[in-house]
Amino acid sequence: MDDQPCTLCGSTEADELYPSTLDASGPRLEDFRCTSLGYGRHPSIVRCRSCGLVYALPRMSPSQIQEAYQAAEDPDYVAEREGRVLTFHRNLAPVERWLGPRAPGRLLDVGCHVGVLLEVARERGWEVWGVEPSRWAAERAQAKGLRVFCGTLREAGFPDAWFDAVTLWDVVEHLTDPQGELEGVWRILKPEGIVAIHTMDIESPLARLLGPRWPWLMEMHLFYFSPRTLGRLIQELGFEVLEILHQGRYLRLGYLFSRLEPFVDGLSPALVQLVKALGLAPRPISVHLGDLFTLIARKPSRP
Repeated sequence: MDDQPCTLCGSTEADELYPSTLDASGPRLEDFRCTSLGYGRHPSIVRCRSCGLVYALPRMSPSQIQEAYQAAEDPDYVAEREGRVLTFHRNLAPVERWLGPRAPGRLLDVGCHVGVLLEVARERGWEVWGVEPSRWAAERAQAKGLRVFCGTLREAGFPDAWFDAVTLWDVVEHLTDPQGELEGVWRILKPEGIVAIHTMDIESPLARLLGPRWPWLMEMHLFYFSPRTLGRLIQELGFEVLEILHQGRYLRLGYLFSRLEPFVDGLSPALVQLVKALGLAPRPISVHLGDLFTLIARKPSRP
């Protein structure tokens, strides 16, 4: 797989940015959870010489990756519900703004996990559907009365031109075939429909500053887009880019400090206990470091 071509331009010429930090123990199931602490553990990360797309190489096979996500369980994700609710309320607003009078309509969330975004969208008046590979997460979403298909977008078999909006929050970087997935989004999206893709920005000032210490370098991340490279991919599929927003997210203080464990060498539990003692652990705060962005695009009414 060392000569696997670039997803964006097809070139097989790439330069290594960061060498592999994996050991001989092989993949760890916990590294495929949404709340994984596997920061800094990754295969070789390269940059295409032709178009600049950054991606992991070599990668696990698509079947191995799908099996890992199918088996993943993540109770910590559920514990951080409040911050995610605030984040999704904020992030759905520009989707509704661009859709105009057609909002709220029929919305699909690809990689919906336990369905927090779907709950928020339903509360805002949307007819919601979801796709999620994790059996554990899909069952919890279905238990809330949400229409969630356990599997992949391709396996779900939705009708052509059926959704007014499709969202992919923290998903595109995990896909073995981002182009193929977005082609599927194009098929099921109505003309004038909106797609919103949220991911990390490998070309952000923070990513450039931290280099190999940037925390989003992880085994479960296969592609590292920027507004430039993701914009090119989505435009080549026929979409019209409408807006690119650099957005952070809301996190409870207790959860935020628990995420610091790989960086502060044992201090994280003490910080968590401190904010609990002060009664501040449940307090949500907006964290915005400039290395996350949302690309919003439209499917034109005519090709």
